[in-house]
Amino acid sequence: MKIHLQDSRRLTGPNLYWRLPAAIIDAEVKDVDVNAVVACWKKHVRHYMDAVGWQREHAIYRIFEGGVSLLLSASIDVLYAATEVNEAALNDCIAELKGEPAADFDAEVGRLGAAIFAEEQPALLALQEAALANGKRFLWDDDEVSVGYGATCLVWPASELPDPSEINWESIGSIPVALVTGTNGKSTSVRLAASVLNAAGFTTGVTSTDYIRVGDDVIDAGDYSGPGGARTLVRDKRTDAAVLEVARGGLLRRGLGVNEADAVLITNVTADHLGEYGINTIPELIEAKFIVRKAINSGQPLILNADDMGIVDHVAGMDQRIIWFSEYRDNPVLQRHLASGGEAAIADEGKILWLNGLDEMIIAQISEIPITLNGAAHHNVQNALGVTALAMALGVSPVAIAKGLCAFSGSEKDNPGRGNIFRGHGTQVLVDFAHNEAGVNALMNTVGKMPVNRRLIMMSQAGDRSDSIMWDMVHSAMQSSPDCMIMCEIPGYERGREPGEVSRLMAGFAMELGMPDSAILYANSPIEGAEKALDWARDGDLLLLLALTQRDQVFSLLKERGYGS
Repeated sequence: MKIHLQDSRRLTGPNLYWRLPAAIIDAEVKDVDVNAVVACWKKHVRHYMDAVGWQREHAIYRIFEGGVSLLLSASIDVLYAATEVNEAALNDCIAELKGEPAADFDAEVGRLGAAIFAEEQPALLALQEAALANGKRFLWDDDEVSVGYGATCLVWPASELPDPSEINWESIGSIPVALVTGTNGKSTSVRLAASVLNAAGFTTGVTSTDYIRVGDDVIDAGDYSGPGGARTLVRDKRTDAAVLEVARGGLLRRGLGVNEADAVLITNVTADHLGEYGINTIPELIEAKFIVRKAINSGQPLILNADDMGIVDHVAGMDQRIIWFSEYRDNPVLQRHLASGGEAAIADEGKILWLNGLDEMIIAQISEIPITLNGAAHHNVQNALGVTALAMALGVSPVAIAKGLCAFSGSEKDNPGRGNIFRGHGTQVLVDFAHNEAGVNALMNTVGKMPVNRRLIMMSQAGDRSDSIMWDMVHSAMQSSPDCMIMCEIPGYERGREPGEVSRLMAGFAMELGMPDSAILYANSPIEGAEKALDWARDGDLLLLLALTQRDQVFSLLKERGYGS
C-alpha cells in the first residue's frame, strides 16, 4: 500500500472545487482502494475539525487517476493551520489503514489549536465582512490587504489593518476587469485587448507570462499570470481597466487571484500540462480552465470559442450569458445561438463581424489587422474574434475596437514571442513561443501559406513533458516539410532528464517521420540554435524559431545580424 502526500497547500481564491478558501492535499494512492482512503480521511478530518471548533467548515474530495485531492474549508486568516489539520487527518488515516498506531489525538489537537490561535486575525475578517456588506471588492495576501480596484483602491500592510468604521466606503470604486484563459492565445489576446481598450481611452493594465504592465510602463518582468500579478495590477492606482492572463498553474495551485470580474474569455482548450495536480484528461483540463467563470455571475459575459467542441460540450445546458466567436458563419452552435437572439463575433468574407441576433455590423477588415498576416494566421484571426467579443461585452465602441485591432502590430514590442516576424538578407524569421501540439499546428498552418524556398524549424521542450507530447510536437512540425531542423536544449529545464536527452529524443522522432539525419542540427541553447539557423539561411528562406527561453537574446541577435521587424 502506498499513500504519498505530493503537495499540501492553500487555495486562497475560487478554485476547481468551490469558491471557498481551503487547504488541499494532493496524494498519490497505489495498491489500496482509493474510496477506502477517502472514507478514512473524512472520518479523521471531521474528528479534528470538530475538536478545534470548526464545526461549520466543510470537507470534500476529488478522485483522479492515480490519486486523490482532499480539501477542507477554513477562513482566510487560518489557512496555514488548516493545512496542518488536513495533514494530521491524512497521517491518522494512513496509520489506520496500515494497522499502525496513530498520533496522540489530544496532543495533536493541542498543537493544532495553538497554531490556529497564533494565526487568527480578527481585524482581517472584520474588514472582509465589511467590504462584502458594502459591496466593495476585497483582496488579501500575506503582505497586503485592499478594498476596491484602481484609482480609489485602499491598501494596507496586513499587520496594520484599520477599523472598518474608519473607512469612507462611498469613496471606494472599481474598474472594468476581464479574465483571459485557455491553452493557446492567452498572452496575445490580453495584449490585443489592451490595445483595444487603450484606443477607447482607458489606461489599461495587463498581466501576462512576460510582465505586469500599466499603459506603456512595465511594472515588473516575469511570469505574472498567477494570483500575485493580478492583485498587484488591480491595486495600481493608474489602472482604469485591467485584462488579466490567467494560467492553469496558478488556478490549480492557488485559485483565482481576484474574486470578481466583469467578463471572461476562454480562447480554447487543448492537451497541455496534463498529469499535473490530478488533471489527466482534456475534459478535466476544460473544467480547470472554467474556474474563471466563478469570478462572474450568470448574467455577466462568458466569451467562448464555438469552434472548440470540447468547450461547446462542456457548457451544454449551462445557465450563463455566453457570447460565442467563430471563424465560420455556418457553425451550427453559432446559428442556434443567433436564432435565439444571442451575440457573437465571426469572420466572414475577409471581415470581422459583430452579430446580435439577426443584426450584424462590420468591425474591421481582417487584412488590416497586422497579426492575422492577411488572414493566413488563423489562430490570430480567432484571437481577434475573441477580443472583439470581449470588448463589445465591456461596452467598447466598434470604432475603438477596429482602431485597437489595427494598431496592434504583433511586433516584439507589442507581443513578444508570439508570431514576431523579422526580415533581412532576403530571409524571413518567425519567432514564436509555441510549446504544444496545438500551438505548433497553428504555426504550420500559417507558414504553409508563405511562399519560400526552404524552411528551417528550431524546436525545444522542457524535460518534464512526456515523450508523447514531444512526439506530437515533432509530428506537427513535420507537416511543413522542413528542409532543416534544429533540436536545442533549454538549460535549466532538464527537469529529471539527462543533458541532451530531449534533443536526441525529438531528433529521433523526426527521423522516424522521414527527416534525414543529415538535415538535423543540435544546439545547447535557443541562442546557439538561432545562431546556427542564421548561418544556414540564404535568400528566400523561412526560419521558424520556437524560442521557449532566451527570447530577448534571440531578438538582439537578429538585430545584430541586420534583421528588422
